[in-house]
Amino acid sequence: MDAKLEARTDRARDLALFALVAEQGSFSAAGRALGLSPSAVSRGIDRIEARLGVRLLLRSTRALALTAEGQAYRQAARRILGELDEAEQRIADQAAPRGRLRVSAAQSHGRLCLLPLLPDFMARYPQILLDLSLTDAVVDVAAGQADVAIRFGPLADSALTARRLGEGGRVIVAAPAYLARHGTPRAPEELLRHNCLNFNFRRAEATWPFRRDGRLFTLDIRGGLEANNGETLGQLALLGLGISRVGRFSVAPEIAAGRLVPLLEAFNPGDTEQLHALFVGGANTPARVRVFVGFLAARLSGTLA
Repeated sequence: MDAKLEARTDRARDLALFALVAEQGSFSAAGRALGLSPSAVSRGIDRIEARLGVRLLLRSTRALALTAEGQAYRQAARRILGELDEAEQRIADQAAPRGRLRVSAAQSHGRLCLLPLLPDFMARYPQILLDLSLTDAVVDVAAGQADVAIRFGPLADSALTARRLGEGGRVIVAAPAYLARHGTPRAPEELLRHNCLNFNFRRAEATWPFRRDGRLFTLDIRGGLEANNGETLGQLALLGLGISRVGRFSVAPEIAAGRLVPLLEAFNPGDTEQLHALFVGGANTPARVRVFVGFLAARLSGTLA
C-alpha cells in the first residue's frame, strides 16, 4: 500500500477509535465494542498522542477525562466521521437499487391495492427482484422472514421502523338480491334479524360499532358464515349470502357498479385502521427497501378507499 494512503487509513481508524473511547469513557468498554483488549486500545491512543505531540486524555484509576486538546480532537472526529458517513450514503443512494426484495402483504389489500401499483414500480427499478408473498399470517421482519411487511391495524412494540402509508375505513354492505329477499335494515338494531358475516381470526370481535346522536355503541351480530379476509366476506355478500362489514377498499368497485349496496351509513362510526410498512431501519437500510417504501408512501398516502 502507498505510504500516504496507509497513513490516511490509519488516521481514519484513529479518529474512530478516539471518538469511541471518548463516548464510552473507558478503554475496556471501547475494547469490547471493537473486539480489542484494553491494552490495545490504550496503545492506539498513545499512538495518536505521539503523532499529535499533545495529551488528549487524562488517565486515572477511576475514569478518563478529556484535555482541552482532546475536546477539540473529539469534535473534529465527530465532524469528519459524520461527513464520511454522509458521503458514503450519498454514493450508495446514487447506485441503482438492486437485489431481491421480499415483501409480505395481507391477501385482500395486496391483490386489490398493491398489485396494480407494481408495473410502475418495476418499470422504475428493473434491477430489483420483487419477491411478493400475500398472506394474512403475521411474518417476523426482525427475524428476517421479509424485508418489508405491509399491514393494517395496531402495531406491537418493536425495534422495527414503521412508516405510515394511509388509513382505511369500514362499510356495511349487502347485495341487492339479499335485500330484496330479506329487507333493507334502516337502523342498526334491525341487523339482529339478518345473517351477518364476520371475520374468523383471533382479534376479530363479534360486535359491530355504530354512532347515533354522537354516542358510540356496539351490537352483537350473528351469522352462518365467517372468513379470514375482507375480500372473501365481500364476495360472500356479493353472492347474496348475508351482510358484511369490511374495509371499504375491498368492495369499492362493487359499490361503484351497484353490485353491493352500502347500509346504515348514517350510523357509521368513522373508525379507521392505519396502514404501515414495517422494515429494519437505520443507516444501513438497503436502497431497494428505501425506494419501495417511499414509492408506496407516495402512491398510497392519505385515506384509502
